[in-house]
Amino acid sequence: MQNTHQQSSAADGTPPRREPDGLLLVVKHDCPTCQLVVPALQEMIDGGLKLTVLSQDDPAFPQLSDVDGRCGQSFDSSLERSHRLKTEIVPTLYVIHDGVATECAIGWNRAEWRQLTNLDDLGASLPESRPGCGSLNLEPAHLERLELQTKEFASRRIELGDQEDEFEAAFARGWTDGLPVVPPTPERVYRMLRGTDRAPTELVAKIAPDHVDCTVEKVAINAVMAGCLPEYLPVVLTAVEAACDPVFNWHGLAATTYFSGPVVMVNGPIAEKLGMNSGINALGQGNRANMTIGRALNLTLRNVGGARPGEIDRATLGNPGKLSFCFAENEEQSPWPSLAQSRGIAVGDSAVTLFAGEGPRGLIDQLSREPESLSTSFAMTLKTVAHPKLILGFDAVLVVSPEHARVFKEAGWSRSDLTSRLHSLLTSPPKELLRGAGGCAEGVPAALAEADALPKFKPDGLLIVHAGGQAGLFSAIIGGWVNGDIGSTPVTKRIVQ
Repeated sequence: MQNTHQQSSAADGTPPRREPDGLLLVVKHDCPTCQLVVPALQEMIDGGLKLTVLSQDDPAFPQLSDVDGRCGQSFDSSLERSHRLKTEIVPTLYVIHDGVATECAIGWNRAEWRQLTNLDDLGASLPESRPGCGSLNLEPAHLERLELQTKEFASRRIELGDQEDEFEAAFARGWTDGLPVVPPTPERVYRMLRGTDRAPTELVAKIAPDHVDCTVEKVAINAVMAGCLPEYLPVVLTAVEAACDPVFNWHGLAATTYFSGPVVMVNGPIAEKLGMNSGINALGQGNRANMTIGRALNLTLRNVGGARPGEIDRATLGNPGKLSFCFAENEEQSPWPSLAQSRGIAVGDSAVTLFAGEGPRGLIDQLSREPESLSTSFAMTLKTVAHPKLILGFDAVLVVSPEHARVFKEAGWSRSDLTSRLHSLLTSPPKELLRGAGGCAEGVPAALAEADALPKFKPDGLLIVHAGGQAGLFSAIIGGWVNGDIGSTPVTKRIVQ
């Protein structure tokens, strides 16, 4: 027997229905225990008790002989009353006082029913106890509909005309990234919100350039539009938080004329749980989690923050990754601890690293079998980030494929070993980098002519991540946007449910 108090209001703020005082029993015909207790119900009526019977599936069940109108039978066809009572098992016998259930007995338990009814000989011919069956209002087909009736969304509801196509309406209203979006109906948003433990009204971030408050609910709406599954939502929320971290400088990235956009790199158990791609075609199309998580981030930044191409987004060329650029690190086969661990995330935790990057450029070396030679190939290509004669102003991500990673693994090189070697190889004499050197006007100013050798990247300006298919001696470089105080710093955040 349990004490229970429940009273849920409708979404429009109207007060909940109050059940009649007395005893109330919720049953369904398709339940052996409900059928078993019918004789006890008749005993209760004959004993002078006021009883309301709420049947979920059959208006004619149970067949009872009423005495002086003490038995009220109702058919809960919509299951709304069962839902308001928070019924989980049938039969459940409630004590209603002032319209609210104060106690209940779940299933058939003779001692508990006798206590609630004060009938000492109730159900003497029945077994001592029997478990009940699942209540119909908890079945998925009904539960979502019922919960939506009392669900309040803070976001404004958009009503479309009878002749208006929902997909074309999204294009016309500027909600898309150029591809069709999934209409964010209340049912779909409700399902999406179930993917996180965070409250729908919780503030995730204030998103530039419009500096609009972005709640969990708003992120969920855009995740629906992007085609995400609910279990992806925690990753999307973390990516939004990372994008709005001041050091990432989303406002500047949104407005730049450069190519870059957010690059989402995922580490930890959640990547495998979501089926994210870290292997063949990891940077490409074809994986729902990869594509829709990255797309949900960009749609949120666009639709909530107002970063629309041709308006605040002034990219000269842009890149296809501004639609979605998201992948997981291949940690299982990596010769090194994960990127997230190298950036302070504990082993076993999941994390997002957000980088302001352009599209990937391919790097081929099919002949190097020694780490010194392969790292030299990497360095020669890394020099081309932004421009071979521009230094320190741009970061980069080096995506090392499994076949290339094997070279370093067999030689016992750590990520730190590779990073140190690359920084050494990427240091150049000023004369090679000066403006006009080599017949090219671009370069560093003459004031640096007498400087010591100049590094290509800042000490923390090169991230190394392991991903890709097992076959192919290819790796990739993702060049970054300008770094430092006027640019973007990569951000790594732990994912919470």
